[in-house]
Amino acid sequence: MALVEDKFAAWVAGTGSPFELLAENASWTIAGNSAVSKTYTSRSAFLTEVIQPFNARMSVGLKPVIRHLYADGDTVIALFDGAGVAKDGHPYTNTYAWFMRFEEKKLVEATAFFDSLAFNELWQRVDPETV
Repeated sequence: MALVEDKFAAWVAGTGSPFELLAENASWTIAGNSAVSKTYTSRSAFLTEVIQPFNARMSVGLKPVIRHLYADGDTVIALFDGAGVAKDGHPYTNTYAWFMRFEEKKLVEATAFFDSLAFNELWQRVDPETV
């Protein structure tokens, strides 16, 4: 759990992120009905299809505030709020629950839950190429 706490602190400081923990062959599932909901079967696919386009929509990157971290064996659950500002000047806020499984200090499997309506509104409203 300390490893996850450290990466969240680095995220807040702008010096890193939890995504640095992803194994190359990590599986990341986004549950629900968002524009990006599916299972990504590699670190590269997840970062390229979700994280990079998300960050490209933001003028002030998402900053997390952890509500709770839970650990049980090789699984860590993070419940956190995230807030940032989109490139169009509007705020973006969401609450996330990540269920992460680790092997040898690498994140190998995750399932993420968040408010799909808030996410989709940002995804559709802000074009990462033109704003």
